[in-house]
Formats: sequence, C-alpha cells, structure tokens
Amino acid sequence: MPALAPPVADERQALREYLAYHQSAYFAVSYGLTDEQARSTPTVSALSIGGLIKHATGMQRTWMARVAAAPEAPPKDTRPFEEIAKEFADQHVMHPSETLAGLLSAFEEQNAKTLHLAETAALDAAVPVPEDIPWFPKNIGAWSVRWVILHVINELARHAGHADIIRESIDGATMYELIAARENWEPQAWLTPWRPRDAT
Repeated sequence: MPALAPPVADERQALREYLAYHQSAYFAVSYGLTDEQARSTPTVSALSIGGLIKHATGMQRTWMARVAAAPEAPPKDTRPFEEIAKEFADQHVMHPSETLAGLLSAFEEQNAKTLHLAETAALDAAVPVPEDIPWFPKNIGAWSVRWVILHVINELARHAGHADIIRESIDGATMYELIAARENWEPQAWLTPWRPRDAT
C-alpha cells in the first residue's frame, strides 16, 4: 500500500526508508495545487503548504550540513544572529516570486542529499551541539548522526501533519486521496474520492 513505508531489515534501511516516506508526503499534499493555493494560509496559522515545503528543504539542509561535517562542526555562520533569525523566519514563507514547482524541485534535490547521507554517514559519529543557538541544550556536547536523522524524520512528520490540515482547509482533499491521485491507484471503497470543492 503506497500510504505505508516499506518493510525494513535493519537500522540503516529503516532510517533511509522512513526519511523517504515522510519526504514523499510533501509531494502528495501539494498535488494538484496552483501557486496561489500553495501560497495561501487558509487556517488561523500563518503557514502555507509552499512555506512548509520551503522550510522542510532548509531544515534538512541545515541538519545534513552538520551530519556531513561530523565529528567536526560545519563552517560557522559569521552573520549577526538577527540576520540568521530573519532568514529562518523567511524560510517559512512562499513569496510571490516563488513557484510550487520551483520549491518542489529544490526539495527533491535536498531529499536526495539527505538520503545519501543516511545511507553512508557513520551513525555513531558525534555531531557537536552549536553553542551559539539559544534554543539548543547547554548540557549536551554532541548528538549522534543517528539522533540527527531521527530528528529530521520527526520534523518532516510534524510539518507534513501541518500541511495535511492546511490542504484539507483549501479544498477538502485528504492524504489517502491525494496519494491515490498522485500515484494513480484506486483507494479503498470506504474512502470518498477527492473532488475540488468547486467541482460539479
């Protein structure tokens, strides 16, 4: 069933397959949307599906830079913290100049890099905890690559859930229906086939 991650045989394969599974959710949840719909914020949240795709791309990029550098730290960002924080906030917004196709292309490219590191990085390697980021713990010196990959899986899953709610608010489409439509398979009889709200 396409809505489930495939069986796994060991830890490495489990990390890789669950990364790929949660990455795929963003292609399903954005399936069939226009740029305007992807940019819209139909709930009380300021989040949009396009913004969540953009954030999922940047989030993976940041964490995988740490994995790639382990056991060393990646090159230090010497910009003022305010500038870094502003860029992080901007990561959640789909601007008028951005397209859904462009955001998905960047996301797909980053996904491949993330999966490659999940397949090749030493899982026990130490990933130093940045000392200059206020929301990171001060009583831990390093995470493991294993922990970082699990954290990325958690982040992808959390934000895919946000995207599910936003998509349903846009046109009523739900996850199983969108996966079925995108992958061209027949949903079970107990699922109501998705139709846009303005469809006749």
